[in-house]
Amino acid sequence: MKKLIQIAAFALINAAAVQAAPQTVTLDVPGMTCAACPFTVKKAISKVDGVSKVDVSYERRQAVVTFDDARASAQKLTQATENAGYPSTVKR
Repeated sequence: MKKLIQIAAFALINAAAVQAAPQTVTLDVPGMTCAACPFTVKKAISKVDGVSKVDVSYERRQAVVTFDDARASAQKLTQATENAGYPSTVKR
């Protein structure tokens, strides 16, 4: 019985890991008005649990973010930039 429980737990853990997938999203951040703004935006996005990579461009007024969709979402990313004073939207 104990072995059966261990196998079931292992299967559940692996199933959850398979469902999580890295996602990449581009955020438009029009409120960046100086070359220092991307540092604040990057710091805010990087604090979101599940974010693995952030590239922010002042010239394009965009942030490209890679994250684990089981732990983060585009909504959490836009909320993070808004909380930092830089409202953003997902580029379609």
